[in-house]
Amino acid sequence: MKQLLGCRFRRTTLVAVFCMALLGGLGMARYTNFDVVLLIVSAALLVGSMRGQRTACLLAVILFGLCVGGYRGTFYMNRLADYDDLYNQKIVLVGKAVDDAGYGKQAQLTFDLSGGQVDGEGIPLVGKIGVSGFGVNAVYRGDIVQVEGKLRKGLGSRQGYMSFARLSVVGSKPTTIDTFRHKFAAGAQSALPEPAASFAMGLLIGQKATLPDSVYDDLVMVGLVHIIAVSGYNLTIILRACLKLLGNRSKFQTLAVAITLISVFLLITGASASIVRASIVSAMSIACWYYGRNFKPLVLILLAAIITAYANPLYLWGDIGWYLSFLAFYGVMILAPQVRLKWKNSRLRESVIVGIALESLCAEVMTLPLVLYIFGQLSAVSLVANVLVAAFVPLAMLLSVIAGLAGMLLTPIAGWFAWPGVIILTYMLDMAHILASIPHVFRENVYISATGMIAMFAVVIGINLLLYSRLRKNPDIIRAIKEENTLLAPSFKTQQANASNRST
Repeated sequence: MKQLLGCRFRRTTLVAVFCMALLGGLGMARYTNFDVVLLIVSAALLVGSMRGQRTACLLAVILFGLCVGGYRGTFYMNRLADYDDLYNQKIVLVGKAVDDAGYGKQAQLTFDLSGGQVDGEGIPLVGKIGVSGFGVNAVYRGDIVQVEGKLRKGLGSRQGYMSFARLSVVGSKPTTIDTFRHKFAAGAQSALPEPAASFAMGLLIGQKATLPDSVYDDLVMVGLVHIIAVSGYNLTIILRACLKLLGNRSKFQTLAVAITLISVFLLITGASASIVRASIVSAMSIACWYYGRNFKPLVLILLAAIITAYANPLYLWGDIGWYLSFLAFYGVMILAPQVRLKWKNSRLRESVIVGIALESLCAEVMTLPLVLYIFGQLSAVSLVANVLVAAFVPLAMLLSVIAGLAGMLLTPIAGWFAWPGVIILTYMLDMAHILASIPHVFRENVYISATGMIAMFAVVIGINLLLYSRLRKNPDIIRAIKEENTLLAPSFKTQQANASNRST
């Protein structure tokens, strides 16, 4: 007992425990209220027990994290109570369109509305509302829209929805990003043929409205629909591939390229939630590398999780995309490096294409249990499709950006810049169609229970721990793991050491 009480914990352990406790407090806030007095008391206990970083400090960190998350969640739950008197009532909402509208069922314009105010007055409602209706020809991201209809209780990440609503655009406040997106989309449509142009916009900004139904069905059947959802892990693997090519450059040049890449990607995608999450992870990774610090991937993922969940608890409470994004991050940043380090062939281990394929597979493995539990869909060729198609997503996105920029700035000769993108996009679409044409490759209603989902995750985590327990016995491999967990491998200091060794 004395040994347990006297045990010292690392700061990274305390940070990870705090993050998990905060997420737990946010989850508990859905069912119980947290008072500010608890927050003050827990903070005082934490301050009093910080010296020594022992068991008392760990318990205080857990309590403080629960209270911080619970107090934030309680505040947000009080804001959500504003919806209670509006459900099943015919109301007039004025809010901002979150995305470009597409055509849904019954040829209705469909989009999400945020910051809605009843009759255009009062405190804006939190969260977003799904809207489908008639009355205007188009609604673009940033438009101020008046929606008249009956509000129903929403599911998942939406707090409500309104169908067959009467729509009218009362104003437009497009940001510079929105304006750039519209021009870029027009440039891509002029430079690339269909359906490659629509597929490219799906890869870059998650735009599905213009994607033909046959193409979308093929992607669903082969388990590739996630690649047109602006999945956050795409940015991570793009940075890994790009920065590995710049490994011999200076730290400042590499940092400048990485920050520019993140900024351009945010600009083009319209700063969607999944890309913002990926950007947080990538920016913190780059900061750790630049200042010569190694980071724990799990801590990094947890930090990104609490930043996004604290800003918007609705992610934790009902956004399946939020969970899928972080599960994919886990596969890319933790599972994939450990699998790769087990390979004895150094060429295979250091190959960019093979690494991207492996990361895609690990992301697929991590998200599969949740997909089966929520959607009940299973593709027998999803792993093969991810190797043959998803591994080329970063290259396709880069070539699509080049084609779109050429369509914007060099319209008369845009075709010369677009042909590499046409080749890779056509290959991806054709391969998805060929795999989807195989009989009985797609199964629906293959649901698993919550127990089954937990069991599948337990198996994956068990394999992960087994790999780590074997790798950690070799100090050279542990050092390599730390370097693999940064966005650059090897580290800058290691490069300098290698260079000096070669010179001598």
